[in-house]
Amino acid sequence: MIDTKIRKAVAADCTRILELINELAIYERAPEEVTVTLEHFIEAGFGESPVWKAYVAEVDNIIVGFALYYTRYSTWKGCRLYLEDFIVTEEYRGKGIGKILFEKVIETTKNGNYSGMVWQVLDWNEPAINFYNKYKAQLEEGWLNASFSKEQIKEF
Repeated sequence: MIDTKIRKAVAADCTRILELINELAIYERAPEEVTVTLEHFIEAGFGESPVWKAYVAEVDNIIVGFALYYTRYSTWKGCRLYLEDFIVTEEYRGKGIGKILFEKVIETTKNGNYSGMVWQVLDWNEPAINFYNKYKAQLEEGWLNASFSKEQIKEF
């Protein structure tokens, strides 16, 4: 196992986290979908009313991965930790970093006021699916994602 430090993200990490978000978007075949600005990203995580938290994984003081999460409310289950993004940069995959980062989020869920943890994985992302299967995660079928863009909302 490579020497890795897991810690809570701070505002100064946002530039690197956003780089990794863009790397993830490229991997997920949707680089054009990342439209958040650095300023908005920092404000949303560290401003007056933060909406997200994250852990970063560092190797030799370089952030090589992160897990970004927030509280989601389910009318059926109550407060759930929602894992929005979870990535270890390609060069560092397969070295156990994802395991300790993911288990840190599980620990946060366990120690927090959460009824569980939820996230999404693309149906073609076999490495991620295999990773989650090691934890015996429930992978649901039958749900479709729905959304409106900012532009679509303006039309109403």
